[in-house]
Amino acid sequence: MTINRLANQPLMIPQTAVWYLTDLAEFKGRQEMFARQAPQRLQALREHAIVESTVSSNRIEGINIDGDRVATLVFGRPSLRDRDEEEVRGYRNALNLIHQKGPALKLDENAVLNLHRLVRGEIWDAGKYKEQDSNIIQRYPDGRERIRFRTVAAAKTADAMSELLGHWHACIKERHVHPLIAMVVFNLDFLCIHPFRDGNGRVSRLLMLLMCYHLGYEVGRFISLERLIEENKERYYETLEASSQGWHEGTNDPWPYVYFLLYLLKTAYKEFEKRVGETALPRGAKTEMVQHMIESFTGEFTLGELQRACPLVSQEMVRLVLKEMKAAGQVECLGRGPGARWKRKDRPQN
Repeated sequence: MTINRLANQPLMIPQTAVWYLTDLAEFKGRQEMFARQAPQRLQALREHAIVESTVSSNRIEGINIDGDRVATLVFGRPSLRDRDEEEVRGYRNALNLIHQKGPALKLDENAVLNLHRLVRGEIWDAGKYKEQDSNIIQRYPDGRERIRFRTVAAAKTADAMSELLGHWHACIKERHVHPLIAMVVFNLDFLCIHPFRDGNGRVSRLLMLLMCYHLGYEVGRFISLERLIEENKERYYETLEASSQGWHEGTNDPWPYVYFLLYLLKTAYKEFEKRVGETALPRGAKTEMVQHMIESFTGEFTLGELQRACPLVSQEMVRLVLKEMKAAGQVECLGRGPGARWKRKDRPQN
């Protein structure tokens, strides 16, 4: 297991990974602030992300449906026409489960099997580990085939999954490995085990979303990680193959795949902030936003702190609201210059 190897040897994190982790920590620190600033936009982003995730994750696996049926399948309750529609609906149900329960949904073997049962649409082996050995085969347009990776034998799959889940929980508890790196390496090990006859890719993407919730990186609620993987599908498969070479011998290099998924998360956060920042706020909403943030400060604050708390409001607008509140006797300035401190004035008691 790659995740166990990294946790039990001195780990030198490459500089590229450090840059990604630093950027993601900053994005994580801002996500609640951005979400709080534009609540009227979030519902639309959530719905859009569910549609994109459902369609993209299935399309990566060659499952396509009529474009006119997408919205109905995702948000309605129509009669299903075929197996493809059943699996698309099942993925939607799995997404809803993760989005609704988030960090409260325990990651254990039952959760993994349940996610597989949902995405496979209740067929005979849904929610069951593979019963026969299988390999990952690449097929070319001219009919040629090659084995890209020899997966864990069916007889050893249940033990391998139990071991992988144990290593994940140990990593999160002991913090031997940065949680985001542990998440990506878990994803790599899961795909190398290949525990199911079919549906492994879809379950791996759902598990990544669930783990992001557990770690506090909730961008997948608003931006489809599956759609970003589909848009970068060639790179996804290239890095996955590169990082799986030597997996059985314990000599594989996980960093190409780690870089790719960390890049993907960073891309999602950049898109999230861009979409929220482009929101056309209703008249007066920015003034209310600044006033609300001032009310939330328990003590003194500076202009810079107020501006950072209101990323969707221009510096000029923040200054204007402060000026108006000062004229109304609601706030007072305790100094001079851009570094001056401000505080709310106590309201008179009735």
